[in-house]
Amino acid sequence: MKKKLTEIMGGKSDYKWTYCSLGGVTRVNITSGADIAHLAELDQKMWTVLSCPVKGLELDERTLDLIDYDRDGKIRVDEVITASQWLCKVLNNPDKILLGQDFIELDDFNTENEEGAQLKECAAKVIQLMGLEKNSISLPELNDFLAHYDDDCQKALEASLGALAVDDAPYGANSDDAVAAVDAVKDKIADYFMRCKFIQFHSESTAALDVNAEKVAAISEKNLATCVGEISTYPISRPIASCVLPINEGINPAWQAAFGKVKTLVLDVDYPEKESLTEAEWNACVAKCDAYVASKADKTTAINDEQSAKVTEEHDAIKPLERLLHLNRDFYTLLRNYVMMSDFYDRSKDAIFQAGKLYIDSRCLNLCMRVSDAAKHLNDSRISGMFLVYCTCTSRVKNATMNIVAVLTDGDLDNLRVGKNAVFYDRSGQDWDAVVTHILDNPISIRQAFWSPYKKIGTFITEKINKSAAEKEAKQMEEMTAKADGVSLSGENKEGQKKQAFDIAKFAGIFAAIGMAIGFITSALTGLLTTFFKNPISMVLFVVLIMLCVSGPSMFIAWSKLRKRNLGPVLNANGWAVNAKIVVNTRFGATLTELSHFPKVVLDDPFAEKKMPKWLRWLISFFVCAAAIFLLMYFNNFFGHFEKAKALHYDESSIVYRITHKVTNSVKEGLAETVEGMNSSLAAADSTAAASAASAAEMPAPAAE
Repeated sequence: MKKKLTEIMGGKSDYKWTYCSLGGVTRVNITSGADIAHLAELDQKMWTVLSCPVKGLELDERTLDLIDYDRDGKIRVDEVITASQWLCKVLNNPDKILLGQDFIELDDFNTENEEGAQLKECAAKVIQLMGLEKNSISLPELNDFLAHYDDDCQKALEASLGALAVDDAPYGANSDDAVAAVDAVKDKIADYFMRCKFIQFHSESTAALDVNAEKVAAISEKNLATCVGEISTYPISRPIASCVLPINEGINPAWQAAFGKVKTLVLDVDYPEKESLTEAEWNACVAKCDAYVASKADKTTAINDEQSAKVTEEHDAIKPLERLLHLNRDFYTLLRNYVMMSDFYDRSKDAIFQAGKLYIDSRCLNLCMRVSDAAKHLNDSRISGMFLVYCTCTSRVKNATMNIVAVLTDGDLDNLRVGKNAVFYDRSGQDWDAVVTHILDNPISIRQAFWSPYKKIGTFITEKINKSAAEKEAKQMEEMTAKADGVSLSGENKEGQKKQAFDIAKFAGIFAAIGMAIGFITSALTGLLTTFFKNPISMVLFVVLIMLCVSGPSMFIAWSKLRKRNLGPVLNANGWAVNAKIVVNTRFGATLTELSHFPKVVLDDPFAEKKMPKWLRWLISFFVCAAAIFLLMYFNNFFGHFEKAKALHYDESSIVYRITHKVTNSVKEGLAETVEGMNSSLAAADSTAAASAASAAEMPAPAAE
């Protein structure tokens, strides 16, 4: 009977626990059999996990089922404590539990404990029955024994039933066959005697109760060998008022074979000299068979019950041994994932909730878990701060499908999207086809957060450019189509309408604004370059400050989330009751995702982009350096004239203003001259066209043919 938790936990204990730090959280360290023996004294608030599901873990489900006493599908603290106390009670040295061995030596049993002595005796008996000459028993050996034991018990039961002797067997060794033969025809013979009695009651009904001549005529033209089904519906023999059944002749052809077995096995034994059979005589045969069947059923039930009780008793004796072997192998693994969570932080091992590895986008995601309901799990895991990738996996080999969630902790997100295909390998190495179904977006690393704004800006600009280009292309196509159809879409001048002259005043302001903008940009560049050459460190700091202003908020948000990244909500969404933080910081997270790293080698690729010759790269580099040195020297001398300029503003004494004003005036004068020349050319063209029209009007009309 399961004890209450308050009884198991007991009062305050003076036991000295050891502690460790995993994931930045202090946890109790289970390192000895004594620690396991005192688990009942450990404050429940110090346990990392309070309950975990029985199914969906990478631990033998049979072991978890043996620990789950109340069969509620959960492994709770009191059940773990009960298992630990039982183990320490039946074993001599609890330290061996930490080895995780799947076998037990006979000397390891605690014979001072009654249950321990019984387990040792059971183990010795199993070893003897298996014909082994050894001083230990393993879990595979016990499983093999149980499998063969069940088969042997079934064979023994079948042999007992086959050799079952019934004292009042009416027909000796042929009694079972006789019963089967009687059962095959007794309903048909009962029908026959009822027809005979009805004829005695109403003699004029003989023709109706006998074989119907019309039915026989209907099948007479057919192959009667194919009409056995129809013929079998006729009476077993032609009914007569004397109410006797002929034995040797007059039997329906469709029933002759079945009736022949009855005659050989039953009637020739009970009535060897008779030519016919009365209803009372037939009922006596049926009664003898029924009595035999009932007697045999009673004895069969007794044998079955006896054998079942024997098997149950022996199974009950072996079951504790099976439980001991399972716990001896798996219990410490459960504690490492239940009390400490040390397997998760030990990269040489996998935690019991890690289902395998997902290969996707040149990465291997080591932290993958099974999920039953991806949509619900996604909603419950939002507070974890983890970047989660949900996949549906299908195996054609196993003909099975499962859902998993993988945690992404390193790399970029450029090619990751819903619908992307991947490959998942379970803990046994079996590959599954995986398809991404959901993504829960969260920061992955500080580096990824630093470049994220620039990638978003680049994506935004690219989308805008593509959108603008697409709109312009569509507009051009629309205009070209309209012109081809002779339709004007932009309000062009109609035929004979005079073209509007170029308005210099309209564009003078535009060019003046352009000139002012050029002057402002020139002034700004002048100030920046002056500051750079006067104090390069300040300029570098200025660039760094700009980059921090762009990437700083994203990096801060990522840092604040990464330091709180917790696997607990992800496990809680899977049915766990996590009692402490399971932190996945940046350093540890980098070990959970493996990136691809190619060696730096020179490979001959005939389809790769042709690289610039090395001598040409050196030549270009030389000219670039020379040009840079020349520009530095030139600007150093040029900006020496502006060392006294303390502020950038547009007054009339500013050199920049004078240069801009001069450039703007020159542009205006050039444009005015150009426009005037264009107007003169247009006027001359109009005069020429008018003269040509007048000459054409004075010409005589051509004569009609």
